[in-house]
Amino acid sequence: MLGTGALRAHLIEAGLAGTIATTREQSLRRYRLFAARDPRALLGLDPEGAWSYGDVLRLMGRKCGVSADPAHTSGLDVIDPERTIGALDAFADRVAAAAGRRLPVLLGTGHPHRLWEFYAVLADALSSVGCPVLTPAHGHRVDIATRFGVRTRVLDYVRGVALMREPGVRGAPAEGGVHTHSPLPVRTALEAAATSGGSLPGLVIGDHGWVCGAGQLGIEAIGLADADDPAPFVGEAEGRLSAVVPLDDAVRSVDYRPLTRYVLNRASLS
Repeated sequence: MLGTGALRAHLIEAGLAGTIATTREQSLRRYRLFAARDPRALLGLDPEGAWSYGDVLRLMGRKCGVSADPAHTSGLDVIDPERTIGALDAFADRVAAAAGRRLPVLLGTGHPHRLWEFYAVLADALSSVGCPVLTPAHGHRVDIATRFGVRTRVLDYVRGVALMREPGVRGAPAEGGVHTHSPLPVRTALEAAATSGGSLPGLVIGDHGWVCGAGQLGIEAIGLADADDPAPFVGEAEGRLSAVVPLDDAVRSVDYRPLTRYVLNRASLS
């Protein structure tokens, strides 16, 4: 079993926490966009609070360990590994609760090239103890705004994990899985589940628009978030999300494996 000391060392060595690749400039820009209610930063969340730039900066200091000093404006950002481990414990406890109740679960990612495997292992473990792993709206087309204009994507599932693809592309996540922060995929999936008379998820596990979009609709959600994505942490602060793990969401896929083992061990699913 991976102990907290070994996990802390891995987080720092892999760049998941400690000094991360996300720049301070990038983080502060996203905090300003969130405070301005820019949809690109809200990720499907409609905050109840006013959330000024200063409010967001202070929250991210508490949740992630980034500097709350507005005069600190450059360099690489940081995530406190102790906050990451504490949030992983809360994340694992929610996974254990879902497993104990055999809840239907929905898993999805906007970073399939990096995070898909983390969720796929969780999907396998939850399925093995009797949790229905839902795949609503499989094959549905979704028009998503990108920096290149509106593009049509296809909702696919690989080992129970939802991701978006270019039309006509199938196979492993690296073969056509596209990066998106949009909440439209989870809205499409949940609408299809509701209209078909099938099960709605008791828990959504994912990142970006998947968890913010689900939490906004009143469905329990837990996930991962980088220091430049304040929306999930605001959602957690307002009670829309149950657990958000601060970490760099763009390191090598293999570097998330120790985190998966840690979560499964704590949730008694290993």
